[in-house]
Parts: sequence; structure tokens; C-alpha cells
Amino acid sequence: MTPEQRQRTIDKHRDSLKRYGYHPYALYWSGKDIQEVRFQVIADISMASGDSVLDVGCGFGDFHRWAKEQGIYLDYTGLDLSPDLLAEAQQHHPDASFFQGELFDAPYEEQSMDWVILSGALNEELHDDSSYAQRMIARMYRLCRRGVAFNMLDARFIQAHDLHSQHPETMLAYAQSLCPNCVCHDDYLKNDFTIYMYREALKHT
Repeated sequence: MTPEQRQRTIDKHRDSLKRYGYHPYALYWSGKDIQEVRFQVIADISMASGDSVLDVGCGFGDFHRWAKEQGIYLDYTGLDLSPDLLAEAQQHHPDASFFQGELFDAPYEEQSMDWVILSGALNEELHDDSSYAQRMIARMYRLCRRGVAFNMLDARFIQAHDLHSQHPETMLAYAQSLCPNCVCHDDYLKNDFTIYMYREALKHT
């Protein structure tokens, strides 16, 4: 992101937080139910209690709250550009860790987290032919020990001038160029898909 794009993101979330408060609307989700459908798909990568997770673009840290409600107690770290969202996150999740900045600012070593996840944080159109999204995915994969799960808007069903969407097969091919053990799920919401990237080979039964 350019400095201008970073500041625009910070300003946008400051304004939405003032308007909606602690609510999924402040994160540009259409509702808590849709947000949590995506959470379930991400967690299905094989997360379990005790795993360490880096949540890129964590917003309010809602994934941490949702996971605990499912009985999954994670060693959770949230990362977000917005200091305003993170101030709310820290109030609601004193048992979690948070870092303010972009993924490329984060001081984490390679393969330092079991899972690196991202939900909804690649939806802003940057008009760069997905270059930023690809660099983010590559960085996420370098930081994971076990795998990466991320979602994006599906360009087969949604295209808008201010939203970044992609074709699942395009992003799956890119993920496979980094990691041969990838799976794409596009059967849970019409306009969304999730890709899993496993550092170890998938086990077939």
C-alpha cells in the first residue's frame, strides 16, 4: 500500500467506527452471520485449542471471540492498520495480543505462527492487478508453520469499482506457485471463496 492508501484505510475505519460503534457494520460486514460463516470456513483448516494464530486485518479481533465460543482457545495475535479498531479490540480481548500496522511492518519471524489467517482484508480495490494481494499471501505463507487460510470476493459474482475481487482459479494457481498443498472452497457463500495453503502434504484417508 502507498502511504495515501494506508491513511485512507485508517480514516475510513475511524469514520465507520464513529458511525456504527462496536458492530460488524463498522468493518463493512453486512452482518454478524455472514462474518461468522467466513470464520467457520477459516477455522476448518484444522485449527485446535493451543494453536498460535496471526489474524491479518483483524478489526475488532472478532475471530478470537468466535473461536472461544466454539471451544477453540487460541494463542491469538491480531494485526490491523487501524489504531481505532485495535483500541476496541484490546478492550474486548485483554487475553489476546495486537499489533498496529501492515503485515510487512510486523516483526514476526518466518514460520513463527501455526496459522496465518485473513478474512475480508483484501476487499479494497487498489487498482494494482492483485499485486498487493499476492505479496500479502506470499508473506503470510512465509510466517506460517502449518498453514494459511484467506478469503476473497469472487469475481464471477461480484465486480465493483471500489471492491477487489478475483477468480478463484486465478488465486488458487498463484497459491499453488508458492505451496503445492492448496485447497479452494467456494461453496459456502455465493460471492466469496477461501483458499487453504498447507505447509505439509495433505493426508488422504
